[in-house]
Amino acid sequence: MGKRLKKLLDQVRDTIQLKHYSIRTEEAYVRWIKRYILLHHKRHLKDIDVPEIEAFLTHLAVEQHVAPCPVRIATAGAAFTSSEREQYL
Repeated sequence: MGKRLKKLLDQVRDTIQLKHYSIRTEEAYVRWIKRYILLHHKRHLKDIDVPEIEAFLTHLAVEQHVAPCPVRIATAGAAFTSSEREQYL
């Protein structure tokens, strides 16, 4: 039997650690990426693109009343995931 593929968040953690990001950054990115995925009903990453990212950030700012600083962190997490997306597909 072949090697089992790692789950997306485990892959994200591995990538963040390889890039020597801080543990706090890793925790924040994973937390925001998880919220992002859940908002989009656990759709596969290849099916989520810029409009979904914009919808997520709008949801945080308007409906969840998240302050600007955490929204910037969420944006960075979404951008990180998008930039590394080919690796996770």
